[in-house]
Amino acid sequence: MDASAVVFERPGEVALRQLTLCAPAQDDVVVETLVSGVSTGTEKMLFEGTMPAFPGMGYPLVPGYESVARVVEAGAGSRLKIGTKVFVPGSSCFPDAAGLFGATASRLVVPANRVYDVGALDEDAVLLALAATAHHAVRRAKGAVGLVIGHGVLGRLIARVVMALGHPSPVVWEIAASRRDCSDGYAVVDPADDTETRYDTAIDASGDPAVIDRVVARLNRPAELVLAGFYGDRISCAFAPAFMRELTLSIAAEFRPEDVVAVIDLANSGRLSLKGLVTHRASPGQVPLAYRTAFNDPNCLKMIIDWRKAA
Repeated sequence: MDASAVVFERPGEVALRQLTLCAPAQDDVVVETLVSGVSTGTEKMLFEGTMPAFPGMGYPLVPGYESVARVVEAGAGSRLKIGTKVFVPGSSCFPDAAGLFGATASRLVVPANRVYDVGALDEDAVLLALAATAHHAVRRAKGAVGLVIGHGVLGRLIARVVMALGHPSPVVWEIAASRRDCSDGYAVVDPADDTETRYDTAIDASGDPAVIDRVVARLNRPAELVLAGFYGDRISCAFAPAFMRELTLSIAAEFRPEDVVAVIDLANSGRLSLKGLVTHRASPGQVPLAYRTAFNDPNCLKMIIDWRKAA
């Protein structure tokens, strides 16, 4: 059994290849992928070769932790029905390629306990990894979140999750004028124009360590700053401003299974919308262009690879 898979052959080189799949065990499911999302954070770092070392890394590598698929085979111990639509947050099923994430492929073999029934959600379920990351960051904060930094997909989902959990709407900082559009009930402003308001709790979704000092200067005492991005460089801040604000600096690591379950429930109940965030799509045959667009076009919020289209 094999699959068409996106492969980072080496840093800077992406291709579509046929790869052999591992044989499924009795607790596994075989899924046919409908759509896969392209991450502009960790996947971009993998593509550029700037990702810090993690277990399972290496090239060639199959990226991806944002796939929506249907179960086509279910092992005796899987307890999933054929035809169930699931979210796949990663896989390691290719003997000939590293699988640090491993879910951007037409077919996957995955332990059944690693996939999630998405219920009535459609292809927007591709955003569940980011929504779960947003949920984890919001829950990591000890109080209501007043400020979010960055209005990419993660920042937008953090703001939506804040409100879905019943907190007041936050303010979002965004330096790019083209990304200040918002009709979701919260304000998006240029940080240069937000010179008066003070915040108790902020979440950074920009992934830019240079913003930390600017944010600290706008916090009350005591204050908390949650880092929800992934930072390739060292992070630091000036001590005196942080000291004066009794700053708590928190890191929200990768989402947990309970975060995925929570956002599926929020989305299926209508409290959390995943709509309007997928801006670009491509067929498997357009993979190199799709990745260049996702990584370099500021108007691309979320690119998806649509496996339902012929390669």
